Amino acid sequence: METKEPAHAPLEQPAHLHTYVVAKRFSRPIKRAGRSVAFAAILFIPVFACGCGGTTKATDDAAHAPRAAVVRITPGNISEMLEIAAEFQPFQEINVYAKVAGYIQKLYVDWGTHVNQGQLLAVLEIPELQQQLQVDEAAVGRSQQDLARANEELSRALSTYNVTHLTYTRLADVQKTRPELVAQEEIDVAQGKDQEANAAVSSAKDAIAGSEQALLASKAALNKDKALFDYARITAPFDGVITKIDAYTGALLPAGTSSNEGDQALCRLSQNDLLRLVIPLPERAVSDVHLGQPVAVRVSTNNKTFEGRFVHFADQIDTTTRTMHTEIDVPNKKYDLVPGMYATAQVPLHTATNVLKIPLQAVQTSGEDHGTVLVVNGNNRIEQRDLTLGLQSATDAEVMSGLKEGDLVIFGEQSQFKPGELVTPQIVTPSGLQ
Repeated sequence: METKEPAHAPLEQPAHLHTYVVAKRFSRPIKRAGRSVAFAAILFIPVFACGCGGTTKATDDAAHAPRAAVVRITPGNISEMLEIAAEFQPFQEINVYAKVAGYIQKLYVDWGTHVNQGQLLAVLEIPELQQQLQVDEAAVGRSQQDLARANEELSRALSTYNVTHLTYTRLADVQKTRPELVAQEEIDVAQGKDQEANAAVSSAKDAIAGSEQALLASKAALNKDKALFDYARITAPFDGVITKIDAYTGALLPAGTSSNEGDQALCRLSQNDLLRLVIPLPERAVSDVHLGQPVAVRVSTNNKTFEGRFVHFADQIDTTTRTMHTEIDVPNKKYDLVPGMYATAQVPLHTATNVLKIPLQAVQTSGEDHGTVLVVNGNNRIEQRDLTLGLQSATDAEVMSGLKEGDLVIFGEQSQFKPGELVTPQIVTPSGLQ
């Protein structure tokens, strides 16, 4: 007996059900009371959807919202920095020459030797100067003997003069009282001897003066040669570092003169415990700096910042470059710096204190003092705002209008975000970003 499938009325879909899945119809015979009965069934498997409505959908959207690096707007200080690159120079640097020509007998320094003022660098051998010193010493001895002999002559002349003068005086007195006892001829002879003895005294005194001058000249020559011989010991004129050696033991060093720059030097000495940084200061910055003002000097090779001070200004603008020659002294007691290194002087020009500031990487500038930012509002959605900017440094800018303290703005690349987009803000520190 053939059995028909019962007709089913369409089921009304409940409000909380979105979809029904109709299973494949199946049938199989069932033996009951000696007859087979065909049984058919249709399975309806409901697939349930979430019944939370809009709240659940919003939660899912927030969970899948892209993360956005943001920075919080806070007050702080901003300084406009002028960065000028230059290279370090020694505070002073000289070539050490020999004052007198000679062979290097002993060399006490080498490349990189640190020396103090007055320290012995080398000793020269100068045989001819040693012999000249002996000649000078002999000349001094001879002059001393000449002076002694002149003094003896003066003593003898004085004795003779005293006798002749006394004789003449007595005869002259007798003639005045008893003219008949002394002949005029005797008076004349005595007077002549007296004058002759007086002239001998004057001559002896002149001889003494000449001997004294000769002695002084001999001593001066001796002192001169001694001074030259002292230059056989070459010493450091100031504290520094030997940055170059030009001659070694046994080499002949010529006498260095200012007119002969080609003369061979012993070495080069640099004072490196204090370095100079010479920068061309732009005209617009001249009025913002002064002598003694500290300045940060950044060295990229060792990633360190050193403190220097303005010490010299040319006080005149170069009309060609519109800059002024400016020198910064940087202490280098630990010798962390080496002349020739490049450095950047960070010259502060203007400073604004306790103002709202924003990293420049969060701003899309549209002019000298205008820009736009993407702000994450309280609903975590992005808004685009226009800003008015004030003072700017190398990393930050002063916010004049468009933001308030505590606002969150997108930091870094902004092209991947659009106004109205839902994001998950993640606060970052600009200096900590890689």
